[in-house]
Amino acid sequence: MARIILKCPYLKGGKEKAAHLNNLVKYIATRDGVEKMESSHNLWHSTKKQKDLIAEILREFPDAKDLFEYEDYCENPNRGNASEFITIALEQNLDKIGDGERYLNYIANRPRVEKLDSHGLFTSGDEPLILSQVADEVAGHTGNVWTPIISLRREDAARLGYDNATAWKALLSEKAIEIAENLKIHPDHLKWYAAFHNESHHPHIHMICYSTDPREGYLTKRGIKKMKSSLANDIFCQELIPLYKEKTQQRDNLKEQAAQSMQKLIGQMKSGVLQSDRMEQLITHLAQRLQNTAGKKQYGYLKADLKNIVDEIVDELAKDNRVAEAYRLWWEVRGRIESIYTETPSELPPLSRCNDFKSIRNMVIQEALLIGNMTFEEPVSMETVLPEPENDLEISVFDTEDETSPEFEDGGDEEQFSKHKRFTDQKSSNSWWTDDYKEAKQYLYGDEDAGVLQNFEKARELFLAEAQRDNPLALYDLGRMAADGLGGEADAKEAYQWYEKALTVFHAAEDEKPWKYTEYRIGKMYAAGLGTDKDYLQAADWFTLSADENYKYAQYSLGGLYYHGKGVEQDHETAFALYTQSGNQSFPYASFELGKMLRDGIGCETDQQESDRRFKEAFLGFVSLEKKSHDDKLQYRLGCMLLNGIGTEKDEIRAKEYFRQAASVGNPFACYQLAKLILAGENVPPQEVEKALGYLNKAVETENPYAAYFLGKLYENGQYLPQNTAEAVRLYTLSAEQDNDFAAYRLGKLYLGGEGVLKDVESAIRWLTFAADRKNQFAEYALGNLYLKGEDMPQDIPKALEYLKRSAVQGNQFAQYRLGKLYLMSEDVKKDTQTALQFLIDAAEQNNQYAQYTLGKLYLMGKDVTRDKDTAVRWLTLSAAQGNLYAQFFLDHMDYFREPSALLAGTRLLHHMSRIFSDNTPPLKTSGQRTDRKLLRKLREKKRAQGHARDDYEQNMSL
Repeated sequence: MARIILKCPYLKGGKEKAAHLNNLVKYIATRDGVEKMESSHNLWHSTKKQKDLIAEILREFPDAKDLFEYEDYCENPNRGNASEFITIALEQNLDKIGDGERYLNYIANRPRVEKLDSHGLFTSGDEPLILSQVADEVAGHTGNVWTPIISLRREDAARLGYDNATAWKALLSEKAIEIAENLKIHPDHLKWYAAFHNESHHPHIHMICYSTDPREGYLTKRGIKKMKSSLANDIFCQELIPLYKEKTQQRDNLKEQAAQSMQKLIGQMKSGVLQSDRMEQLITHLAQRLQNTAGKKQYGYLKADLKNIVDEIVDELAKDNRVAEAYRLWWEVRGRIESIYTETPSELPPLSRCNDFKSIRNMVIQEALLIGNMTFEEPVSMETVLPEPENDLEISVFDTEDETSPEFEDGGDEEQFSKHKRFTDQKSSNSWWTDDYKEAKQYLYGDEDAGVLQNFEKARELFLAEAQRDNPLALYDLGRMAADGLGGEADAKEAYQWYEKALTVFHAAEDEKPWKYTEYRIGKMYAAGLGTDKDYLQAADWFTLSADENYKYAQYSLGGLYYHGKGVEQDHETAFALYTQSGNQSFPYASFELGKMLRDGIGCETDQQESDRRFKEAFLGFVSLEKKSHDDKLQYRLGCMLLNGIGTEKDEIRAKEYFRQAASVGNPFACYQLAKLILAGENVPPQEVEKALGYLNKAVETENPYAAYFLGKLYENGQYLPQNTAEAVRLYTLSAEQDNDFAAYRLGKLYLGGEGVLKDVESAIRWLTFAADRKNQFAEYALGNLYLKGEDMPQDIPKALEYLKRSAVQGNQFAQYRLGKLYLMSEDVKKDTQTALQFLIDAAEQNNQYAQYTLGKLYLMGKDVTRDKDTAVRWLTLSAAQGNLYAQFFLDHMDYFREPSALLAGTRLLHHMSRIFSDNTPPLKTSGQRTDRKLLRKLREKKRAQGHARDDYEQNMSL
C-alpha cells in the first residue's frame, strides 16, 4: 500500500548546538547524488555487527520499526538493506544522539544529495542560496530547530513524480503555511530549507524549520499527524480519490454492522437497572471526600487519590455485562476502522482511561455530589424538546358558529316572499324566489329527490339570467361560486363584485320598503365583510331592526354578536335570551347554541337534561332544513353532530356522507374533516389518500386555516407527502395569519429548533408570543422554558413563572411538573414545598409519570415532607405502571431502604453510559446515496480554487 513516512525531530539552538546545526545544513545540502548500484557484496546476509547495531537502535528508538528501510530489512536481511536502515535510523534520530565530533564528521560527508547548484539546498522563491550564510544563520538561532525527514518508496516516488528536487520544492513551497500552522509558528515568521536525497530504495527530503521569533513554535503528535496527512493528500491525490471511496464503503459497512449490535445493547442499558453494592460504597465514599475538598469539583482539578476513586467507579461500571460488551464491540469496530487507514491498531484501555468516554468521569462526580439531595430522573428531552399536543386543533361544529351560520334558510320564508312584492321585470314573477332561481339552486347542490345532478355550469347560467333581473339572491350565489371556485378557478375580486351588487340591491329594496328579511341579509353581509368592509357595529344595527320584528334568523345572529362581544358589549345573558326567542320559533341553529350554553353554564345555570333536549331539537331541525335546501353548511353541521354524537347517536358512515356532499360544493370545513377522516384510517389506499389531499388543497385555496395547518403537518412529518419543511412553514404561516394559535406554536417550534429551517429565535419568540396571547398552553409553556433557561434570550425568572403558571392553570401537565421542580430545587425561585407539592399533584393526577415518581420519591425519602411509605408506594406504582424504570427500581428495593441517591447511582450511571454510547455509535445506514466526505472536501477545494467563497454553495436545480 502506498504511503508516506514523516519524522520530525528537533534540536535546541544556542552555542552548544551551533556547530552541530552548521554541519547539519552543509550535510543535507552537499550530499552526493550519484545513484548507488547494488554489488554482490551487499546481497550477502547482514553481519553480526550490523545485527547488534540494529538491535541497539530498535531498543533506543522503537519507532524506527515504522521506516520503509526496516520493512525492507525484515523482508530481506542482507547487508545492503541493513546498512540503509542503520544510516536512515541514525539520521532520523540525530536530535537524540548528541553532537560528538565523529558523528558530525560522518553526517557532514554523507553522499547522494541531488544538487540544484553547487549544493542541494532550496527554499521557496527563486533567489539562490549561499550555503555558508544559511549554515551560519541556522547555527546562530537560539530557539528550537525542527528537522523533518519525509520518505517515500522508490516505486511510489517514480510513479508520482516525486523523484526529483524540483517537484519537492514546488510541494513544500505550497505547504509552507500548513507546516507553519502545525509547528505553531506564525506564517510570516517561518524559515525553512530542504534538500532531496535520492536514495536507491527510499528517496527522502531533509528539512530544517524554525521561527524568526525564538520563543515561538512547538510540535505535538497531532501536529505531526496533520502535517503527514496534508502532504500525503497532495502526493497521492490522484490515487486517493478511488481509495477513499473504497475505504469509506468499508468503514460504512463496519458502522452499519456495529450499529445494529450496539443499538440492542444501548436499548438494554437505557431500559435496565444496575445495582452494585461496591459502586454504592465507592459513590458514598467519594461524596464524603468531596464535601471536604476545595476548588472545582471536576475530574481534571481533583487530586490523584480522588481521581483514583473516580476511575475505580468507572471501571466498576465497566464490569456490567451490558457495558462491557458494548465497550468491547465499540473498540473492536473502532480498531477495524482504524486498520483501514493505519497499520498500528491500539490496545483496548480500561474504560476510565479511554478519552472517548472521559465524560463519564465527571458524571460520576456529579452523581456523588447529588448524594442526599433530591434528584429528578427523567429524559434529557424533558427540558430541551417542546411537548407535542396529543389532539391539537380538533375542530368540531362547536368551533365554527360564525362560519356556518345561515344566510337564509331556503324555503323557510317562501310564503313571505309571495306576500312581499319586489322590483321585477316583465318576465319574472313577483318574488326573488323564482322558479328559475329554485332550479339554479338544485343544480348548484344537486337534488337526488328531484333527480337533478349537480351541474355548476347550468347553475351559473341560470343565476346569471336571474342576475340580469337584479335578483340579489342570485347575485349573492354568483359571488359564492366565484369565492369557492365552483365551476372554475376561485376569484376573490369577481366574488367581491357580485357581493357588492347584491348588497346594493338589498339596500335599494330596503330603502323602498323596510322589511325584516332584507335588514337581516344586509346585517349578515356587513358581519361577514361581503361586498363591503367588515363592520360589526353596522351589522348589530341591522340585526336589531330585524330582531325587533321577531325575525328568528336575526335574533340568532344578534345573539351571536352579544355572545362574542362583536359590535356590542359582550353579554352572555342577552345572548341566551335572544337564542331562546329564536329557538322557541323552531330555529335549530339557536337550539344548538342553547344546548352549548346550558351544557357549560354560560349565561344561565347548567342544565344537562335541557341541554340534551336542545341538541336533539337542533339535530332534527337541521335534518329537516337540509332536506329542503341541501345547503352545505347544514350538511357540515349534521356531519359533525353525527361524528361526535351530539343530539343523536354516533354514526361515522352517515357523517362522512354528509361531509362528502358538503365538500362537493367546496365547503372548506367539510373538506378538512373528510380529509382527516380518510387519513385517520389504517392502510389507506393510494386513491383515497389522493382524494384526501385534494380535499385539503381545495380547503387551503379558500384560506381555511384548519386545512392549511393540517396539510402543513403532513409536509413537516413527511406523512403521505414528501417531507418539505419550507412548504410546512408556508402553510403554517397562512394558518397563523388567520389567528390559528396552533399553527403559530408550530412555527415557533420550527424556528427555535432550526430543524429543516434556518434557526431564527426572534421569529420563534414572535410566533410563540402570538400563540400565548391566544391562551395556547403549549406556547405559554415554551416561552416559560425559554425565559427560564436564558439560552436563546435573556433569562427572566418573573416572566418564566408568569407563562408557566398561565399554562399550568389551563391544565398543562408539563408546566405543572416544571413548576413543581422549580419550587423544590430552590435554584431560580424561593423554595416553597407546599406550592411544589400542589403543582406536582396536579400533574400526577393527569398521569404525568415523572410527577408521580417525584412525589413517590419525596415521600420515600421523607425530605421536605413527612416520610410516608404507603403514599410513596401509591405514587411509585402509578409511575411504574407507565414504564418508569426508576419507580419500579424503588418498588423492587423497598424492603431494604437506603439513601436513594446512592442506591440509584449505578442505574443512573448506566443510563448515562447508554447516552454516551449513542453519541459514539454510528446511526443505522440511511436510505439514499451519500457523497464520500473526503471526495466532497476535494470538490469544495476545487470550487474555491475556481473562485467560489468558502460557503458559496450553488443553488440546487430540479426539473
